[in-house]
Amino acid sequence: MTLTPKSPAPQNRAPPKLSPHTLPMALTMGDAAGIGPELALQAWKDRFHDRLPKFVLYADVDMMRAVARSAGVDGSLIVPVTDALAAAKVFDDALPVIPIPLAEPATPGAPTVANGPATILAIRRAVADVAAGRASAVVTNPIAKSVLYGAGFEFPGHTEYLGALAAEFWPGEPSAPVMMLASSELRVVPLTIHVPLKDVPSLLTFDKIVETARIMAASLKRDFGIPNPRIAVAGLNPHAGEDGALGSEDAEIIRPAVEALRAEGLDVTGPHAADTMFHEAARKTYDAALAMYHDQGLIPIKTLSFDEGVNATIGLPFVRTSPDHGTAFAIAGKGLASAASLKAALKLAGEMSARRSLASAS
Repeated sequence: MTLTPKSPAPQNRAPPKLSPHTLPMALTMGDAAGIGPELALQAWKDRFHDRLPKFVLYADVDMMRAVARSAGVDGSLIVPVTDALAAAKVFDDALPVIPIPLAEPATPGAPTVANGPATILAIRRAVADVAAGRASAVVTNPIAKSVLYGAGFEFPGHTEYLGALAAEFWPGEPSAPVMMLASSELRVVPLTIHVPLKDVPSLLTFDKIVETARIMAASLKRDFGIPNPRIAVAGLNPHAGEDGALGSEDAEIIRPAVEALRAEGLDVTGPHAADTMFHEAARKTYDAALAMYHDQGLIPIKTLSFDEGVNATIGLPFVRTSPDHGTAFAIAGKGLASAASLKAALKLAGEMSARRSLASAS
């Protein structure tokens, strides 16, 4: 199928005297040896120039003061706060930090398993503060999963851990975390993520495609303000199977799922040949793409928006975004890392949480 251009409420837990718009973003430090801490400082330094929403950082205070000094920033501008609600008053003049002590001093580029528990605790504390109405959204800096596994981390990654925290802090509310990569050029969801390519065909199911597309449609409406979202579904095989000549999955699994979604009234098309889905004219025909596997979706968005792409976990009862890059240990502490993706993640989290609060108030 060829793509051609066409014309173009969770429970309110905020304290009664505070509008959700005044609540800070809850920003985690990520791996202390990675670029997360310096990106957080850079975002704070650029807060006025880039009109960033206010945020509070969950990190080791001594580490952040060391990061500040290495960047030529007065360490006294790193101010510990006991409550995320106090961050808004501090933010204009100093970087507010909720203390998450490290077991060992952090060395840029040299991750240690000993500091893994602090990385995990920062995420948990951030989610807990959103659940308690002290923060409006979670923004996470990159983690190193291999390091966390050594510290007893039992989840494949951020997304799965956030899903478990959602079930804990929002019991009874629906939670089905789905990874979306978003930028001004493209939004894309990979149906399967960190699995070997050889396993992808066996993981494709009618139900998984239908459920994921429904979550996408709901998020596009609620979080991105698109009243009638259009979703393009990629085929698995070259040329979307070439009528069965290049594989049966497109005709036997993907197409029936697309037809079922259309029968529900959703604007879903496909399966489309992935090699023609992502050029400029094709992208104008949909609001988000559903890819069948990791690289099928992430290669296009990282080519189009490598520095500004944002990882947004949709399908959760709270807003979570993250930079679309890793810990970058090789350049940590060298002043080479770009904070563009983190800034985009903060801005998107602010927009998503504002739309959710407006929807819940209406």
